[in-house]
Order: sequence, then C-alpha cells, then structure tokens
Amino acid sequence: MTQLTDHSPRRQASKIGRAACIGGGIIGGGWIARFRLAGIDVKVYDPHPDAERLVSEVMDNAERAYGLLTAAPLPNRGSLTFCASVEEAVADVDWIQESVPEVLAVKRRVLKQIDAAADTKALIGSSTSALLATDLQQDLIHPERLFVAHPFNPVYLLPLVELVGGKQTDRAALEDAKARLITIGMTGLIINKEIDAFVADRLMEALWREALWLIKDDVCDTETLDNVVRYSFGLRWAQMGLIETFRIAGGAAGMRDWFSKYGECLSWPLSKLTEVPDLNEALVEKLASQSDAQSGQRSLRDLERIRDENLVGILHALKVGDEGRGWGAGKLLADFEAHLWKNAPTAEAAGKGTSRLFEVKVPAAWIDYNGHMTEHRYTQCFADAVEVLLAQIGAGKEYARRGFSYYTVESHVRLIAEAKRGDTLYIQAQMLPSDDRKIHVFLSLYRSADRALLATYESAMLHVSLEEKRVVSALPAVLDNLNPLIEAHSTLSMPEGAGRHVGAKPTGRVGEKH
Repeated sequence: MTQLTDHSPRRQASKIGRAACIGGGIIGGGWIARFRLAGIDVKVYDPHPDAERLVSEVMDNAERAYGLLTAAPLPNRGSLTFCASVEEAVADVDWIQESVPEVLAVKRRVLKQIDAAADTKALIGSSTSALLATDLQQDLIHPERLFVAHPFNPVYLLPLVELVGGKQTDRAALEDAKARLITIGMTGLIINKEIDAFVADRLMEALWREALWLIKDDVCDTETLDNVVRYSFGLRWAQMGLIETFRIAGGAAGMRDWFSKYGECLSWPLSKLTEVPDLNEALVEKLASQSDAQSGQRSLRDLERIRDENLVGILHALKVGDEGRGWGAGKLLADFEAHLWKNAPTAEAAGKGTSRLFEVKVPAAWIDYNGHMTEHRYTQCFADAVEVLLAQIGAGKEYARRGFSYYTVESHVRLIAEAKRGDTLYIQAQMLPSDDRKIHVFLSLYRSADRALLATYESAMLHVSLEEKRVVSALPAVLDNLNPLIEAHSTLSMPEGAGRHVGAKPTGRVGEKH
C-alpha cells in the first residue's frame, strides 16, 4: 500500500479541451461517448477490426440514455477521429484515457508510447480496475502525470471515477483531473492510499466471492441472488451507501449504537470472505446455465437498454431528493445540468426571429399503447423549454436561490400531430407582449425531419418575490437579457393559435412548417 505524496506544483486547467482514447471497447467506448456528449473532440486508436462499429454501438446507447437523462442544452457533439497510431491519437490533446486490456505488460508498453508522444502538459489516466499506478509508471519519461482514472460501466451514465496516484504521481495532477471531470458530469474521488483494486472493486469482489459460494453450495440460484440484491440492500446502497445505511439501522445514537447492538455479529462465521471457491468447470457451468435461464431470453442490447433506463430513473429520483436539493448521484446530475444551463447560448444570441430553445429525440419510454408519444411528454417538452428560456435570461435555479422566480399563472396546450419513437423534435419560442413583471410566451413543437408542427403551448408567467409572496419587477440583470428578446420578436406576426381557448376552431394555418 503506497501513501500518495505531493510533488511540484502544476498549473490546473478548468476543462478538457481535446481528448484521446486509446482502446475503444466497452469502457473506452463509454469514455468516448462521455467526452463527445460534453462537446469534446475525441481521437481514438484501437487496432481491433470492428472498433468503429463497437464504438458506434456504445455511442447509440449513450445518446439514447442522454435523451432520457436531461433536457439541459447539451453542447454540440464533439467530433470523432479514428487514428492509425497511438502517436497520431495523442498529438495535441490535453487528456488521454488508456483503456487497453487488463494486462500489465500491455498497459506498460502502450503507456510508454503515449508518454513519449504526448504533450508534456497532457494528463494520462488509466482505466485499469486493479493494477497499481506505481507499476504502470515504470519506464515513463513523465510519470508524474500518470494516474488511475477508474470509471464504471456504463461510463456515459455512472458519474464516479476513482482517481489513484502512484509513487511518482503529482498530487496536483489528481486535483487537476478532478476539476476537469466535473465539466463532463463526472466526479473524481481521490483515493488516499494506493492499494490493489482500489475501493469499489474490493467491495464488489467481497460480495462476488460470497455469491459464488452461495451458488456453488446450492443455497440459491442466480435469479434468487440477484433478486435479493435488487429488492433490498441494493436499493438502500444506491442512495445511502454502506456506512450511512448502517447508521440509520443503529438508531438515533448512530454508529456507536449500531456496534453495541450488532458488533458481536462480526465475530460470527457468517461468510467465507477469506476463502475462494474452486472455480472449476462444474461451477462455471452451473452459474452460466442458471444465468442463461434467468436472462437468456433477452439480447445484450435489450439488457443494456433496460439497465440504462433504470439508471436514468434512479438518477432522476435522486435529483429531487433532500427537498429538491438533490442527493447522492442525483446531486451530481443536478450540478452537471446547472453547468450546462450556465454555458447555454444567451438569449441575445437567440433573439433573431423566433428562438430555437432545445432539441430532443423521442425515446421508447415516451411511447404509449397507441404507439405515439404520450400526452404528458408534450407538456414535459414545453416545461423543459421554459426552463431553457428562463436560464437564458438569467432567471433559472440560481435566481430562485436569490429569492425571485417566475410563476406560471395560465397555460394552454394544443396537440396537433403525432410524435413517434425516434423522432427528433425541437421547440421554437416567440415572445408575445411582456413587461418587467410578466412574460407571455408562445412555444411551437416541430419534428425535425419534415418541420411539421406537432403541438403548441402558450404561457403567462408572473415575476414573484419568494420572500414577500407578491408580484414584483424582475431584477435589472434579467431585464437586460429579456428586453432585447421581446424587442426582437415584437415585429413578428402573432402566431396562429395565440389566445385561443379550448374548443375554438382553428384559423386554417395549423400544421404549417417552420
């Protein structure tokens, strides 16, 4: 076990400019997707003949997941370039992620190539799940910028990266990496001491080893074992972790009370964690055949889709935890969305003609039994678009923390045409007569492929002091963004349907393209 030491100071960067991924398998492909969806150009080297296809499949999964995950305005997708050599891939980038097979000799050889060719200021992270950075640093010219950056599958959804330095790692390089990861929606946890398999895999390996014994000894089959995890402590761990879960079990006195009640159990022979079952052909066949019976009717792609949808659902639930402040991984998602809103195009830049607010691809989860997008998803699209608009004028979540917000007092939705799975939709906004206390906006939802109008939404919002609970004028900084938008739209014709009541007959322009 190696204690990380400090080395000379290192200039820190606030974000990742360009990235290189050496290895494009499940983990490498996940990194590629994570980078590109954060707007980062990526260069890839992977000699596998199917590398481009495999990366494309992971990218498809990631784009689908992000369509469910957030309506925050993502930056333009980063470019993807496949290179003919390691040297070509690592040229002119500032983050290099190595994800080659988990073989020490292979990783050393590849990292030596990377280190020799890369800019001296570029960070080098290894996706290894068990090997020590100290062992990977041998033969490097600049070992101080090499560290373990261990992610979790799927990399494009799970936010954690274990950051582990070796004997020669510059502590500032780890801090630099941690700061940059925030900008792509990930969180780097710096592990204090270098140890085999780090933290997460040591915990998972202990559980995995005991699971093998339970199956070997016919205590349960694979499906029962998985059900035990996902119906009980798996749910608790996803949002409370291990120690905090036990703290609650201990009662008001916390962990001291837990140990007084249950500490004796630690001396009981309840598990076989220090023993490894003989992983012979019989055990492998038993586990594999039971797993086939449990999940064999579903393809790998089906399982990945289900996994991603469930992870998104968990993240959404956690994002509104702790009275809306966010909890655990959900708090990380909320922080990432705040970063995206902060870097969204300004209202002034969007103020030429109607304003295009955001784009979304209709996922399978939005389709109802009639085969089209269900009603409340139209409303969700419009609500998300309003959030984009408010963020653009500086009246988003941070504004609410200052004690002010816009409250919707009236709205009207018209459903005009169907949206189907896979359709890419976008929303245009037109400001109607508004003032320092009121926003009156008309939103139109279109299908990108044929620019067909699918739905409209008209809303009136009042500016409110959250402390005084009354309508007040918006702050000058908000009006400085809002007024140019109102002015830019003041010369536009009144949109068809504006001011229309429920049941009113259309004027004949419904469905026009934009």
